[in-house]
Amino acid sequence: MKRRVFGLGAMSTLALAGCSSGPRLLRYDGPEVTSIVVNKGDRRMFLLNNEDILEAYDFDLGFSPVGHKQVEGDGKTPEGTYLIDRRNPRSQFHLSIGISYPNSRDRQIARALGKSPGGEIFIHGQPNNEKAKGRDWTAGCIAVQNKEIEQIYAMVRNGTVITLRA
Repeated sequence: MKRRVFGLGAMSTLALAGCSSGPRLLRYDGPEVTSIVVNKGDRRMFLLNNEDILEAYDFDLGFSPVGHKQVEGDGKTPEGTYLIDRRNPRSQFHLSIGISYPNSRDRQIARALGKSPGGEIFIHGQPNNEKAKGRDWTAGCIAVQNKEIEQIYAMVRNGTVITLRA
């Protein structure tokens, strides 16, 4: 009987340990991030509280980084003003926060080309199951290091304005 209780306890402990092996979800109680500015050409992203820079990050982009995303599969990262609109704590790229691409203008441009505008544009960490393939390896997302996305995930709220510049 004691062996069975011990075995069940050990299995429970291992099961719970397996649940806690995901990304760290940090807490943030500093100044509010009121906007994000992404300078694609410089590969620099800034988290701002009004005019003050709270944090700055280097990043990788899509495999075709120059120009505004127009259609699904073009490997480009959007340019323009969007919102952070969702969060994924179980992302295949450590953690991720979603950007509200496509907007109505993006859909109109793609429709005129007879194509889909695509979507699923995120700021995210590194791949969970493989290594990133050099610089500008995403399909149009903004990729930072895992420790950085943990910090960004904690600091940025849904509804935050993000401006992506060439």
